[in-house]
Amino acid sequence: MDNASLGKVSATPEAEALLAEIIADHGPVLFHQSGGCCDGSSPMCYPRAEFMIGDNDVRLGEIGDTPVYISASQFEAWKHTDLIIDVVKGRGGMFSLDNGREKRFLTRSTICAVPPPSSGN
Repeated sequence: MDNASLGKVSATPEAEALLAEIIADHGPVLFHQSGGCCDGSSPMCYPRAEFMIGDNDVRLGEIGDTPVYISASQFEAWKHTDLIIDVVKGRGGMFSLDNGREKRFLTRSTICAVPPPSSGN
């Protein structure tokens, strides 16, 4: 797996504040952008030492020192999108560290410009 950051993720000040709160409670963490059924498409926050990054996971970027990953198949669908991690009221994903805090992380997105195919001339 290439661990190079793509710089395709950022966070709102509210997300950065919640992330700091979680790191203070749990130590270093990471995000993995869920594409699953149970937690929708929430960014899931896990203790860094306890989550195994898969060979097909793509490192989108970092929020401060916190890496953000996504599965390769989901990245393929979202590769022209920049993700913004935000916070809203509600319950976090079942296994995500934002659960139980009455606020949760949410992914917003912006579409990036898609370069036109080269003509080869």
